[in-house]
Amino acid sequence: MKLSVLSVAFPFAIVSPDSVGGAEQILSALDRALVAAGQHSIVIAQEGSQIAGELIAMPRLEGVISEFECAEIWARYRAEIDHIQSIRNIDVIHCHGIDYNRYLPRPGAPLLATLHLPVEWYAAEALAPRRPRTWLNGVSTVQRLAGQHVLPPIENGVPIERLSTRLRKRHFALMLSRICAEKGVHLAIEAAKKADIPLLIAGQVFAYGAHLRYFDEEVRPRLDHQRRLIGPIPFARKRRLLTAARCLLVPSVVAETSSLVAREAHACGTPVIAFPNGALTQVIEPGRTGFLVDSVEAMASAIHDCGGIDPLLCRDAARERFSDRRMIRDYFAHYEYLTQRGHDHVET
Repeated sequence: MKLSVLSVAFPFAIVSPDSVGGAEQILSALDRALVAAGQHSIVIAQEGSQIAGELIAMPRLEGVISEFECAEIWARYRAEIDHIQSIRNIDVIHCHGIDYNRYLPRPGAPLLATLHLPVEWYAAEALAPRRPRTWLNGVSTVQRLAGQHVLPPIENGVPIERLSTRLRKRHFALMLSRICAEKGVHLAIEAAKKADIPLLIAGQVFAYGAHLRYFDEEVRPRLDHQRRLIGPIPFARKRRLLTAARCLLVPSVVAETSSLVAREAHACGTPVIAFPNGALTQVIEPGRTGFLVDSVEAMASAIHDCGGIDPLLCRDAARERFSDRRMIRDYFAHYEYLTQRGHDHVET
């Protein structure tokens, strides 16, 4: 059946194949897959987003955003979704932002909200939406969503074929992440220093007060000529660095719901060293595709042990478990379910 899907991005991030954030990467992959399958993809996202389908561009946001400006942005998004519903035949609305409940549209097309982040980070009304025909899904079983309005989780997938390249391993560790406290960037730097190995940190400091303070107080003072922040990077460079790195460090101090970058690293043949938080325990096979550690010291030691891990085993694990083709197929099944049967369900 021909589907018309309206995807709504988190208002404070740009969507493109080079996006840093996991939610934006998944939205971008679904947008491209819908277009490739001959479906109609409409995306509401910031101006500057690169969309395969039709982009409804919203004003680009710069600098630190105040609470008043947030309220204005949410009202603008809600009005835009309602407007599109009123003039277009939309089969499914798919929201990806942690703040999706702030711009829930009027009743109409079935809405799927994918929760990309830990459940406890969401407002109560986001976990039990009162809007009719509104459904939730998680990105892993560790989120433990439950309720009549919850669909089965869909594990995040990565583009195995696009990530496939051959480069020799080099003597550096890599971290790809948003620069914020929960990602433990300062811990990766400390581990790299203890292991006496260069560290490249690819990621963005978003204009949130807490993120900027964390960077200034915890990250910037630890950087040196061997441990460097190189900023956000496009897909092609990410693939090269992930393939050439000795290992990927994921020192998250909160429960990861998926860790898309760990899956990408495996697809590039690179082992992952991480703290055993959330879905990371389901992604990494200790001793085969990486190591789970419980301290900075243990992370530093594991960096030296990574030479014993076969890149082919990492690639095989990614091919077997983390394909974006499986993820896209499952989301398409959710879309069809909501289109064909969702109209019979009204949340209480």
